[in-house]
Parts: sequence; C-alpha cells; structure tokens
Amino acid sequence: MKQEVVETGDIGYAPCHYGHSKMMFRGPLKRLDQPYLAFIGGTETYGKFIQQPFPALVEQGIRQTCVNFGGVGAGVDAFVNDQSVLEICRDADLTVLQIMGANYLSNRFYSVHPRRNDRFVAASSVLQEIYKDVDFSEFSFIRHMLGALHNQSPQQFEIVVNELRQAWLARMKNLLGNIGRRVILLWFSDELLSDQDWSMRPAQLQTDPLFITAKMVDELRPLVADIVVVNPSTAALSEGAKGMIYPPSQEAMASEMLGARCHQEASVQLVESIRGQQSRHRR
Repeated sequence: MKQEVVETGDIGYAPCHYGHSKMMFRGPLKRLDQPYLAFIGGTETYGKFIQQPFPALVEQGIRQTCVNFGGVGAGVDAFVNDQSVLEICRDADLTVLQIMGANYLSNRFYSVHPRRNDRFVAASSVLQEIYKDVDFSEFSFIRHMLGALHNQSPQQFEIVVNELRQAWLARMKNLLGNIGRRVILLWFSDELLSDQDWSMRPAQLQTDPLFITAKMVDELRPLVADIVVVNPSTAALSEGAKGMIYPPSQEAMASEMLGARCHQEASVQLVESIRGQQSRHRR
C-alpha cells in the first residue's frame, strides 16, 4: 500500500524525506546541521489543511528551526521503529511528541499499516475467536472496525480496549527510551485529559486521542521534561474550518478537525514550555 498523497488544493505541503525514513513528511526540508527542535505526531502535527500548523508557528515564536515529523493518520507505530527519525530526535534540542490514540498501533488483536496507522491490515486469530461472527475482510480503517466490534459486544470490547492501553503504554515507553528525556508531551484535543470512561464521552469512538486517560499520561511523566495540555478555547473551536485550505471534496473532514486558531493557541502554550526548558538548560 502506498502512503497517501495529501490533496493539496492551494496549500504547499512540500513533502520531503529525512534520512532513510520511508515516511513522507511536511516540508520544506530543514537543515539539521544547526540547533533545531523536532515535532512528532499525527494529522494535527502534520497540519493537514492548515497553512501554518503549530510546529511552524512555534518556529516563528522561538526563532529556531522546527522539523515537522507529523504524519497523516500516524500513531506511535509510525515512529517507534523509524531509526532515522529517532536519531534526528535524539540530536534535537527538544522533541515535542503529540499524544496519539491507542487505537493506532499493532497489538495482539490486530495489525495496522506501518506508516498509515489508521489503516486496518488484519485481525489475529485471537480476535477472530472472540468475534466469530465478524467478517474482518469488510474493514479498511481501524475506527470502522472498532465500531463494529463494540456494536457486536460492548462487554467483550473492553478486553480490546485494555489490550490497546497496555500496548500503547509499552510502545510509548519504548519510544521515549529511544529519544531521551528532552521531550515535551503534547495533548492537543477538544477532549479533556481525564480518567472519564471513553464510552461516557459525547464523541465515544470518535474521541481523539482515543482510549488515553490522565492516569496513562501521568505514568509517562517521569520520562519526559514537560507535559503540555492544550484544550482549544470555545472561541477557537467555534471558528470551525475558517482559515483552513482544503478541496471541496474534503469539506466534511475539515469541519471535524482542529482549525487554524486552535493551532495558534497550541503554539502559544508550547512556546512558553519550550522557553522554560531552554532557560533551565542554560543554568
């Protein structure tokens, strides 16, 4: 399966590669022979439909090169085994790591595409045994598959959720161990970072990042320099797709994403955290 090519419209993504990574990242290609910050994350970090996503805004704010390693539909699995990206992050002054959903990673129940982690590849024999009446050949996307499993049996579905959470924590610890402690974790979502049950949230399986709780993030706190929680303001959310650039065919998708003003608010909080880390490092 080829990695998806993002429809550009009038926006310049300038796709590029770094090192031997098979992923295509948002450009322009940045020089790595001078101090820089690295940004790892999913669709929000990449800035789909956003002229200036938060990594670009942070670059303007701190006047230092920021390298965008966001990937459309990416989860932890897209980066944990990418040696080129890991090496670049280890050499960065700081790495901002967006918290991505626990649904977007391979586990003992199902496997995902290695780069487009939102894509369903196959169900394991264990999952097929639990859900004997489900035809897994019908699914192309993880969220569609999870919705079908939940509808089939909400009780059995909790077994899947627990597996995903355990796999996510293990994979995140692995990723952070490979990068080092100079990491700022970023929660960028219209959902609160809490321990509320995912099924009690209004969006349920449409929640992003899915299945992640405050307790899970707190378990990672000793491994990172800081955790930044960005919940865009009501005013920012009310702007919807204003300022976003997208083809008419993707208007519905754009309306469900965090808009330009949300990215501006994220950049303000990140700049504050980054400056604090840089100040402590200089002491």
